[in-house]
Amino acid sequence: MPGGVASAEVAAAVADAHRSQWAFVLAATVRVTGNIDAAEEAVQDAYASALETWGARGVPDNPGAWLTTAARRRALDMHRRAATARRALPKLIEPGEAASDTEAIVEAATESIRDDRLRLIFICCHPALSFDAQVALTLRLICGLSTADAARAFLVPEPTMAARITRAKKKIQAANIPYRVPDASELGERVNGVLAVVYLVYTTGHTAPSGANLMRRDLAERAYELARMLRQLLPTDPAVAGLLALILLTDARRNARLDGRELALLADQDRSVWDHTAITEGAALVRESLSKHPPHRFALMAAIAAVHDQSRSWSETDWQEILGLYDLLIETWTSPVVQLNRAIALGFAHGFEAGLAVLDDLSAEPQLARYHYLQAARADFLTRLGRTEEARLAYEEAIVLTDNEAERAFLERRLADVAG
Repeated sequence: MPGGVASAEVAAAVADAHRSQWAFVLAATVRVTGNIDAAEEAVQDAYASALETWGARGVPDNPGAWLTTAARRRALDMHRRAATARRALPKLIEPGEAASDTEAIVEAATESIRDDRLRLIFICCHPALSFDAQVALTLRLICGLSTADAARAFLVPEPTMAARITRAKKKIQAANIPYRVPDASELGERVNGVLAVVYLVYTTGHTAPSGANLMRRDLAERAYELARMLRQLLPTDPAVAGLLALILLTDARRNARLDGRELALLADQDRSVWDHTAITEGAALVRESLSKHPPHRFALMAAIAAVHDQSRSWSETDWQEILGLYDLLIETWTSPVVQLNRAIALGFAHGFEAGLAVLDDLSAEPQLARYHYLQAARADFLTRLGRTEEARLAYEEAIVLTDNEAERAFLERRLADVAG
């Protein structure tokens, strides 16, 4: 376009701003609207406006600031046009807290935390909502995931996820949930729900539910930042320490997860490129977290990650210790995914036949019916046992269930090896 910026460049800039700035823009706009739906509408309008305005005037130096200002102005315009309706809406902002300066991009949240995103996540994780609704709302509002991607991350059909998000928003309005970090007296009770959601945000970023990229670094980094904030807020909480340790120890391996453009499993990764500073910090947090009894599930999960990270090679992995940690974890958290991971550890500790038997039993678990990692694990064990025809069928099923292109390419290569 004459005198403007190429449409492809603008589209890429807007997409990047959506990945990296969505939570900032939405959280700041909620402070103006006092209503989540209205804030989402204003923010969506701001992103739509950016496609046109940036094309004519160029991409701004600070896209997040531009979008926040545009969204807040749009929100105020909506207020002026619907004053009567606005007065009827339940308010998230407590008296005297509403923002008045449309140019202010980030405002003080509390004396302890100066980040509106954390306010927003405590709304999303309010105990008035079911846990499923908390996760759904956080993925949608904090991370900006589409309903389809949120559904894949949570292993549910898309209509189910859409209904959860809608019901959660309505409940927030009906319950008049305030836009604030909880008081000290209630913070401890509320933090466990927040930790669970932050962890799911991280796992969604660690391996993207769909698309060409193995990871969504923006989501992984957002979860890391939130975990760091919680650590600052609750420095003696063992669950917070455990979650931060788990993220550090898992993310330390990120640079080795791709060998060129191909997915590399833990057994094949170049351990010299792991972030050993993060591993050292994570291991220290594990020891701190496990010193409190009973151990929190995030502390046990972090301990498992630490065993992997501190093993000099795949062949030297202490699978017996990992299996014992999974046994403790199942006593605390009986998730089907944990049972799947325990079955894999069992196979490496006591033989692939033993592990495969448990994996086959888990095939009847409804939550794992469309979970491609189950079939991928079965295929690997079947291959190791020389049962190539069964392994081929398992790989084919895993490929059908996989929406991440990097994982699909990896599974297709494994299938080709087995078929060959």
